[in-house]
Amino acid sequence: MSDEKTLVTFFSAEGTTAPLAKEFAAKVNADLFEIVPVEPYTAADLKYTNPLARCNREQIAGKDVPSQGTIENFDQYDTVYIGFPIWYAQAPRVIHTFCKKYNWSGKKIYAFATSGGSGIGKTAEKLKSSASGAVSIEAKLVHSVDDICNW
Repeated sequence: MSDEKTLVTFFSAEGTTAPLAKEFAAKVNADLFEIVPVEPYTAADLKYTNPLARCNREQIAGKDVPSQGTIENFDQYDTVYIGFPIWYAQAPRVIHTFCKKYNWSGKKIYAFATSGGSGIGKTAEKLKSSASGAVSIEAKLVHSVDDICNW
């Protein structure tokens, strides 16, 4: 990452992903952008044990979930790290909708996920359609900033 311009983006539903993303961005001197859904999630929305909870309905339906704000001068970044909690062994729908906003041509994407129990699944493969044009997309489950740094 020596001469590359790096961006760390993240969505943190319950506060687990945010500290990792912020610490990593500071450690590698990257710009930081928080992905915030236009309609915030409530505790009931995130109760994945309820099949009718919003998070489950969105994932199953493949629904777009709009996010607030945009990243100015996105073209300047060579490498983008995207952090999020893993939902149904993939990125939450807000990540897919966020990715669709930008031109990923020539960019490397590193998707890091936090989880209380799920694996990374086919996260990288499933992000390809939302981040078309990316040179590469890698994904892994992380538990600490060192896991991200040691990619």
